[in-house]
Amino acid sequence: MLPCFTKQLLGIDCPGCGLQRSLLFLIKGEFISAFLMYPAIYPMLLLFGFLALNKLYPFKHSNTITITLMVSTVSFILTNYILKFI
Repeated sequence: MLPCFTKQLLGIDCPGCGLQRSLLFLIKGEFISAFLMYPAIYPMLLLFGFLALNKLYPFKHSNTITITLMVSTVSFILTNYILKFI
C-alpha cells in the first residue's frame, strides 16, 4: 500500500485515508467492511461508473446527474473526515 504523506508529515489523516484499504475490501467481497473503512467508496464508484457509462451512451441530463453525484461524493468524504476528529 502507498503511504499517506499527509499523515507522515503532519501526523493527521487526510480526506482520502482509508480509500486503498476500502478498495481491497471490495475486491475481497467484504462490502460492509469497505463501507466502514471509507464510507465514500460507494458514491465514488457510482460517480465513476456513471461517467464511464455516459462516455459510451450519452444521457439527456448527464450534467445534472454528474453534479448530483459529485456533490454527494464530496459530502460523504467531508462528513467522514469531520467525524474522524470528533
